[in-house]
Amino acid sequence: QLQFVESGGGLVQSGGSLRLSCAVSGTTKDLWPIGWFRQAPGKEREFVAGIRWIGGSTYYADSVKGRFTISRDNAKNTVYLQMSSLKPEDTAIYYCSVAGGSWGQGTQVTVSS
Repeated sequence: QLQFVESGGGLVQSGGSLRLSCAVSGTTKDLWPIGWFRQAPGKEREFVAGIRWIGGSTYYADSVKGRFTISRDNAKNTVYLQMSSLKPEDTAIYYCSVAGGSWGQGTQVTVSS
């Protein structure tokens, strides 16, 4: 069973940057693409970005393409989300997980206008 611990969120002004980290534990991580998701107040959780452990192929939601970059450090079992040109609509709790996986506590990102 994979487990995820997110960190790196905070309060930032519009146009600013943040880097989120996701520490992954478990024995099957190499088999799964891992993704970042977010949930804003009153909205459904949505996909943000994904990456394959093997090969490193990346995928992005249209709303963040060109502004966010997902990466991973296999040696540290950690996935990152570099967020730039942040907008108030990026405000949400950010989570990482795999398809059908469990959810951690997430990390709050708040972008002020």
